[in-house]
Amino acid sequence: MDHLLLSYTLFILISLSSFSGVEPITFKFINKCRHTIWPGLLSGAGTAQLPTTGFYLSSGKSRAVKIPISWSGRVWGRTLCTQDSTGKFSCVTGDCGSGKVECLGSGAQPPATLAEFTLNGADGLDFYDVSLVDGYNLPMLVIPKKVTRGGCGATGCLIDLNGACPKELKLSAAAGGGKGAVACRSACEAFGDPRFCCSEGYATPDTCGPSVYSLFFKHACPRSYSYAYDDKTSTYNCAGTDYDIIFCPLPYTSLVSGNLMYFILKLQPEIAGTAKRWGGAPTCEQDDDVPTKPWFFISRCGSTSISCRCSLYCNGTFALLATFIAPVTNFGLVTFRQIVALNPSS
Repeated sequence: MDHLLLSYTLFILISLSSFSGVEPITFKFINKCRHTIWPGLLSGAGTAQLPTTGFYLSSGKSRAVKIPISWSGRVWGRTLCTQDSTGKFSCVTGDCGSGKVECLGSGAQPPATLAEFTLNGADGLDFYDVSLVDGYNLPMLVIPKKVTRGGCGATGCLIDLNGACPKELKLSAAAGGGKGAVACRSACEAFGDPRFCCSEGYATPDTCGPSVYSLFFKHACPRSYSYAYDDKTSTYNCAGTDYDIIFCPLPYTSLVSGNLMYFILKLQPEIAGTAKRWGGAPTCEQDDDVPTKPWFFISRCGSTSISCRCSLYCNGTFALLATFIAPVTNFGLVTFRQIVALNPSS
């Protein structure tokens, strides 16, 4: 009996030891931008700290970071970073205010594209999203390395939106040393209005809905968070997998690039003709269901009578359309399938 009890005890101890020794997951940061970026990492309250909180990543390079089990936090990319004569480090977008390459427990100053994670959460699932709630500075894609339990879908924003950003949200060229638009602010940051911030009397899902500005982001990046209560179409889950976090994923396309603008200008007469056949120019009321019907809306975005609000919708829809143009012409079938996966409504 003692021998059996000892054997059973050893079995339990070995099992517990094996369980507690589960390997951490890996985030692989990949820079496909044409310029250097400085990823930043921030652990959530009460969660384990990471081996690094910020680092340099040149164009075309990657770096793997081990992430503790049950970690929660966010990661982002900083751009246009410099170090002054006193050694103080700072970035034009995504700066964390630490004065160093390492963020040391500080988060991104908006506007910045954020990838947010809660690992090993409810039912053992990882929950993750790419958020534009605090604005946008870089295209970003999160891809689970394996399809396991859970949805395991890729999510992110594939398009460079800085050039197409509404002027009242655009971070000016002066801030980037003459490099053109460098980021796109959220309406909350730009105006401080509780209606855009989902605060004060608008702090519930029933009182705070999407705005014309959040819809600009949503149409361009359908799977990304666009405002505080956008979780139904923006949160994904998976289990037991590593993740690739790609900055400037293919297609790396700016809405104001010459070739794309030429295409859009050529496309508009056909769009206008289609709109006429489908009953004329859209009204803003007709466009309220745009997020679920992007291709229907593309057919209705060519009239000169479109209002300011609807023009913002069209800009975002053209951004969505651009995700299909570039891969078909330049990047091949694998990338095209990835883009289609990010735009399920199409």
